[in-house]
Amino acid sequence: MDEPILAAELGRFAAATLSGPPPADVVASVRQRVLDVLGLCVAAYRLPTSEAACGYVADQGGRPEAYAVGIAQALPAAQAAFANGVLAHSLDYDDTHLPSVLHPSATVIPAALAAAQASGASGADTVAAIAAGLEITVRLGMAGYDTKLGNSVFFEHGQHATSICGTMGGAAAAALLMGLGEDGVRNALGVAASFASGIIEANRTGGTVKRLHCGWAAHSAVTAASLVGRGFTGPPTVLEGRFGFFEAFIRDDKTDLSQVLDGLGDRWAVPGIFFKPYPANHFTHTAIDAGLALRARGLPLDRIERIELRVPHAVIRTIGQPIDGKRAPETGYQAQFSGPYALVAGLVGGSGLGVGLDDFTDDLARDPGRRALMAKVDVVADERCDAIYPHQFPAVVRVRTDDGREWTEEVLANRGGPARPLTDAELSRKFRENVSGRLADETARTVRDQVLALDRLPGVAGVLRPLTHLEGVPRDLV
Repeated sequence: MDEPILAAELGRFAAATLSGPPPADVVASVRQRVLDVLGLCVAAYRLPTSEAACGYVADQGGRPEAYAVGIAQALPAAQAAFANGVLAHSLDYDDTHLPSVLHPSATVIPAALAAAQASGASGADTVAAIAAGLEITVRLGMAGYDTKLGNSVFFEHGQHATSICGTMGGAAAAALLMGLGEDGVRNALGVAASFASGIIEANRTGGTVKRLHCGWAAHSAVTAASLVGRGFTGPPTVLEGRFGFFEAFIRDDKTDLSQVLDGLGDRWAVPGIFFKPYPANHFTHTAIDAGLALRARGLPLDRIERIELRVPHAVIRTIGQPIDGKRAPETGYQAQFSGPYALVAGLVGGSGLGVGLDDFTDDLARDPGRRALMAKVDVVADERCDAIYPHQFPAVVRVRTDDGREWTEEVLANRGGPARPLTDAELSRKFRENVSGRLADETARTVRDQVLALDRLPGVAGVLRPLTHLEGVPRDLV
């Protein structure tokens, strides 16, 4: 048998995080991410897929342990985690870690909030467990990043690292909050690895299944920890073993195990996770920024002859292929994965922090004026962008107008990351706009204030309970 190292070390790290508070910047970052996720859950409730997912869990019944956004009755913890996980990821507005290219908060936070409610854990323990879960998620994702390839091996294999690694981090967080300790985290990782899943073909060709991924991952995380609490165990070499997590998902001897343990507990990735300023696939964000900048410079839209959106080669398959489909998305959801649409949305300007939720509707996706501009957009690979990706998702936009002028805009660093961070005011504005029309202003302020003091609260149920009754939403889905 291989010498068990990784899962045991992650268990020790997680347990130590719970026994002493993480660094102040990590705690502050976790509070902001909880606020972000809860706002996204409220905003996403408007979607038919959200109604379907929440209706599904409400129909299951079971022991009332935890609350989910928009559902009046308390649910079993795993079901609450599922519902909130679906909502958190459904708008493609949740945070992203680079260069692993995964979205850690949309799984870990729903799993942790559900486990904390079920166990009665304190706010401080919840924050610490989320921090540990996020860190584990990111480090497992980074172990699958191939520096020579310049991309995530998970992604190259068509696997959704977000839900795969998120299941693991969420299970660690849930195990901590259920009081399972160091060995419990190790075993939860061992069990959760058999639940981790997700493929990303829907990014290319459509389907709404990706909206389920973080919900199922959060459900799996809580379920794994709960089963460990009842006596199930996992293989000690679940990560590095011959038939373990990395061999199963990454293969080809491309796993960088040093990413899992190097600096663990001393060098935190959590504060550097990128917040999203725009509700679209993160690969499109610099195209939006370029469009906004060209708009501010006075680019005349009626004189555009052609547009070249230059991006890293690796992202073209997601936001530029098939090009005919990306130039003519049929739905707002498809528009979230379209480079041409993102650029045009920036050019015409929008809501939120520049382009917002109101700019990704089915009607706007099919708007003749936008489609006329999208038809002029080519999405091509750029060597400079390749050299930067995936540490950023850069874009260079070149526009030729009918008077012979060429307009160029380069955006080489993403807004919302360490190089261009969102301010506290911008994050608060994002939350307010996400809950607008669903929460009364006073309720929204109360929830925001509680979340930003989460580590000082005796528990977390009081934060979730006000979110179970949304304005304009049926009070009970059963």
